[in-house]
Amino acid sequence: VVDGDTFWLDGTKYRIADINTPEVSSPQCPREAELGRRAGERLAQLLSAGPFTLTHVERDEDQYGRKLRVARRDGRSIGMALVAEGLAHEWQGYRQGWC
Repeated sequence: VVDGDTFWLDGTKYRIADINTPEVSSPQCPREAELGRRAGERLAQLLSAGPFTLTHVERDEDQYGRKLRVARRDGRSIGMALVAEGLAHEWQGYRQGWC
């Protein structure tokens, strides 16, 4: 896990397409840094909890070359679990602030 919405799997870097999480590399405030750290830890727990699938979205990759996918377990979005826990925003086509 790179951060709350990015991870590597079998040599491929993925960006969870249905959410946005706080930044860890360049947070705008201490609250964002803390939430970003927690989001990354929680994503690692969720992905490690068992098998999951990666569903294609409209775009295959983002501008950084990461594969855009929705991660699901038992038909439910793993990203939406982070949203429910206050560690992510549902992706609306733009970044929302955390400070």
